[in-house]
Amino acid sequence: MEEKFVVWDEKYSVGNPKIDEQHKHLVKLINALWESCKQGKSEADKNFAVIIKEAAEYVRTHFNTEEQLMTKYNYPDYKNHKVEHETFIVEILKSVKEFQEGKQFVPNKFVRYLRDWLLQHIAISDKKYTPFIKDSV
Repeated sequence: MEEKFVVWDEKYSVGNPKIDEQHKHLVKLINALWESCKQGKSEADKNFAVIIKEAAEYVRTHFNTEEQLMTKYNYPDYKNHKVEHETFIVEILKSVKEFQEGKQFVPNKFVRYLRDWLLQHIAISDKKYTPFIKDSV
């Protein structure tokens, strides 16, 4: 059986089906990048450019979905949450720049950063808005 780098667990659910599906998709992207990293530098480098582009686009869509719901339901910590999102986007752009400049091990470092950030963000920050947006569409 194939070992996953990140395994989705219901404890990460925020109670909103659309957001949960988006989080699961991000987990799939992390696992895809991890698989290419395990196959060596050339495979990791080849796939990093493709996966990072998809991840960046998908993250923007996901953050937009969350932020719209937070605004709609008057989530009181919206501004701080939005700052976390913006900080994450900056990290993605920094990793892309480092990769383009030929810096070593960017895919390997980034996949670990992505995993740690996503799981922590869901478990702590996203869970705070759960009571405000639970079951909304």
